[in-house]
Amino acid sequence: MRIKFTSSVFCLLLSAFFIISCNKNEQLNKTAIGEYYPTLSGKYIIYRVDSTVFTNFGRTTEIHRYRVKHVIDSLVTDNSGRPSYRVFRYINDSLGTGPWVPNGSYLVTPTKFAIEVIEDNLRVIKLNWPAQAGNSWKGNRYLPTDPYGSLYSFSNDDNMADWDFSYEDNEVDSVTIMNQTYRNVVTVLQDDESYNVPITDPHSYAARSYGLEMYSKNIGMVFREFILWEQQPNPIGTPPNITYDPYRIGFGIKMWMIAHN
Repeated sequence: MRIKFTSSVFCLLLSAFFIISCNKNEQLNKTAIGEYYPTLSGKYIIYRVDSTVFTNFGRTTEIHRYRVKHVIDSLVTDNSGRPSYRVFRYINDSLGTGPWVPNGSYLVTPTKFAIEVIEDNLRVIKLNWPAQAGNSWKGNRYLPTDPYGSLYSFSNDDNMADWDFSYEDNEVDSVTIMNQTYRNVVTVLQDDESYNVPITDPHSYAARSYGLEMYSKNIGMVFREFILWEQQPNPIGTPPNITYDPYRIGFGIKMWMIAHN
């Protein structure tokens, strides 16, 4: 059977094509990337933080708890001359009963298709458009080799520039984090690698690298977990009289929003 296309049929098909295309584009473009990371002077977010540190030469694991406040100050320019926002960070005790003490600053550079954060001269592409499942990017591609080398003698940061950031899923309508519910949330998985974790053999090398951040529309980052550590078995003696004194090098941080304006 042959199908005869008249001009009216062709126009109908063409109209349907444009309607479908427009609907797809509207769905794809409905959320600008900056909506997940608002940059308004005076905006602040307060986080509760659990910081994991290894003391006693790496033999003891401690959790330090405190609060941090991130306050967007003013519009400046970054090293490339691009418009950026300076963010001041303040620290307080875990209950927020003490004074807010200055704790450094960083830059946020919003572009049409990305959000970049520059802290301690480390530039990371936190968000990338479109914010939907299947989109991935090299979020650490501007990082140097061993970006944490001046602080930690481990191998976790050897290939950070190759990390593939990706959205775990499309925007989620409702997410509850630490008993607080947020709307319109996207989750960025930065990395998830482990070796010999959970540690079943303390006499062997172990390592953990993990990064995940969650952003709520019109609020900003509401959750972050970032882990970089390795464990050295540290053998002592010679065969057959070998003992082990394992130790860890690195850090871990978990933070979640408790207040914002």
